[in-house]
Amino acid sequence: MSLDALPMDFELSDDQLALRQAARGLLDDLSSALRVRAVVDRGGGFDDGLWKAMAVQGWMGVEVPEAQGGLGMGAVEAAVLLEEVGRHVAPAPFLSSLLAVGALARASASGVAWADRWVEPLVSGEAIGAVVWEPRAPALYAPSADVILACVRDDDGTAALIGAEVPPDRRPARQPAMDLTRELGWVELGSLETVRLGGPEAVATMMDRGAVGHGAEMLGGGGRALELAVEHAKDRVQFGRPIGSFQAIKHRCADMLVDVEGMRSSVYHGAWSISAGDPDAAVAASTAKVWCSDASSRVMASCLQVHGGIGFTWEHDLHLFLKRAQLDQVSFGDAAFHRERLALLLRSRVESGGSVV
Repeated sequence: MSLDALPMDFELSDDQLALRQAARGLLDDLSSALRVRAVVDRGGGFDDGLWKAMAVQGWMGVEVPEAQGGLGMGAVEAAVLLEEVGRHVAPAPFLSSLLAVGALARASASGVAWADRWVEPLVSGEAIGAVVWEPRAPALYAPSADVILACVRDDDGTAALIGAEVPPDRRPARQPAMDLTRELGWVELGSLETVRLGGPEAVATMMDRGAVGHGAEMLGGGGRALELAVEHAKDRVQFGRPIGSFQAIKHRCADMLVDVEGMRSSVYHGAWSISAGDPDAAVAASTAKVWCSDASSRVMASCLQVHGGIGFTWEHDLHLFLKRAQLDQVSFGDAAFHRERLALLLRSRVESGGSVV
């Protein structure tokens, strides 16, 4: 079947909506504000109970083929789960492990035996994965990772994806970070024995999936921030009226809605493009990361303005979303990085006589 024959449905299917509902129910219980704050109060990391529940539900295997022990779904279903993870600022190594197990499953299918032995432990949640998207970048959950994947350069300058097992006594130390709902660590690849998992195509695939994955988390966080702003605007009374009745507040909330819906469109288009094997998947993924990084920043700023002084306090949950978004905005490339990537992708198309539209 050609790609043109595949419909791009702008609505989630009944199964995808059921998946979202189930994910939201689990996270409402196991990633409530109280549970998230318990992780934050001990300095970051992750909630072991939440992580085990995700594993029992098979979340890590959402994109892994059934023949390899996964659910055999796709990138759209993964985006559904990641949106809910962002909506609940869930303290669990879901995205990092999801990216790692997906790359390892693809490498295993290509004949890399080393990769095969890591797929089942990651799908079951017995192991944790981390991904270094470029040499100078820290990795989410590297301090707890059993296996680390990294995008590097071969001796001839060609992009390559490598993997390494990390013994417990050689895991990197947890680094101070603004976002205390997740761990962050710097990886010294030179001290680990590495295995080559793929070349430039594997790196590009990892970049696309990482960009869309972080965009989906920002979408979830931005959607929840909009809800918090609207709730506060209805409840907060000033000069005898709810502040939501003032035009300036209405404009703020309307602009937030436009941004969130733009994030939704770009994320799910990027996820669909990856699932469908669209040749423009890289363009869609970078577009999603550019829009979500910029829009997320605007949404969080507007949400703070609607809340006023209370939004800046440690006691209010908004700061958890703000800090989470700031880390997502720069993970797997910030907006400037992906604008440059888009320019390079579209330049080659123009030079070959194609259209950028």
